[in-house]
Amino acid sequence: MKTDVAIIGGGAIGAAVAYYLKTMDPSVSVTVIERDPTYAIASTPRASGGVRRLFSLPENIALSNFSIPFFETFADTMAVNGQRAEIGFKKGGYIFIVPPSAIDMLKANYDTELSMGCNVVWLTPDEIKHKFPSMYVGDLGAAVHSPDDGWLDPYAVLMGFRKKAQSLGAAFVAEDVTAMERQGAQVTAAVCASGLRVEATHYVNAAGAWAKEICTMLGFKAPIEPLRRFEHYFECEEEIEPLPYLKDPERLAFRPEGKGYSGGVPTLAEPRAYNMEPDHDYFENVVWPALAHRFPKFERTKCKSTLPGLYDQNDLDGNVIIGPGADGLGNFHMLAGFSGHGLMHAPGCGLAMAELILKGRYETLDLTRFGWKRIAEGTPLPERGII
Repeated sequence: MKTDVAIIGGGAIGAAVAYYLKTMDPSVSVTVIERDPTYAIASTPRASGGVRRLFSLPENIALSNFSIPFFETFADTMAVNGQRAEIGFKKGGYIFIVPPSAIDMLKANYDTELSMGCNVVWLTPDEIKHKFPSMYVGDLGAAVHSPDDGWLDPYAVLMGFRKKAQSLGAAFVAEDVTAMERQGAQVTAAVCASGLRVEATHYVNAAGAWAKEICTMLGFKAPIEPLRRFEHYFECEEEIEPLPYLKDPERLAFRPEGKGYSGGVPTLAEPRAYNMEPDHDYFENVVWPALAHRFPKFERTKCKSTLPGLYDQNDLDGNVIIGPGADGLGNFHMLAGFSGHGLMHAPGCGLAMAELILKGRYETLDLTRFGWKRIAEGTPLPERGII
């Protein structure tokens, strides 16, 4: 098979790239290679679905400033044959809370967010308590609330991008890439388990938690590791006022979902492995104490389900690796290592990658600092306090 662009990985990221490529240049041939079109163990459907502007790096804020308005019009933009692509976007807001020791960090981030046009509100502990009376604020120093942020249905986003890309002519093939061929600074083929060879002008590694395996096939290492995390659905026996998506520096993160809540406490201490086994004690031992501390009403709560998933964790700095240059390869483009930010930044990164491939440069969002150069030099570009 010959194609202009071969995208390895058909989750939300790969499908977004395919959509933008076909939108920007309908003549370009795009082939998305996805080994499991049912997405049974894919990361996208197991994501929490949060979308926020609360970051410290201008690049991540810019990605959110582009992507969140895109999600607000997603249903109509991704409509196929008059069928709207509903994704259940809920503008429930986001709040990031910190202890007194982290006020300066939060203020610096807040100032950056304001400078980039974000609707963000600074809250003192008394103001937090007034707005969210069920929250314990005795150990808090401040919070930033972003009322225009919220959450959406990850699987619906994935299918919306996929169906729209297909309607525009992108091909999705159910194949498992098992080898990559290269000649010097160029990738020449992706070889699949069936024997199919996909020859392309450009290759995009959008394989998520499995992205490092594609790099290994080309003879180099990427600092991307599979990191297990759990999305718990739980219900509280006491009534709590409407809450935004809450995050704190100890990694507690949850939001309203139906009659209850969805969230968890991801930990970087989790061993890196392709482990999709649920840990039914994790909620009781880790998540419930954090919830009950922050909201005493969660003393009486029940975990109804636990869904394990994988982050494509960039162990260098927790941010995406985008663009060419890995191991000197000019036509092999990384688009992985999101470390939990992939779904929310899929529109912005999809557009950025399409611009790189079709125009040879970033035009809408400058993501140069997220390129391979920092990986090669070992100079991390981490988020500050907000993960």
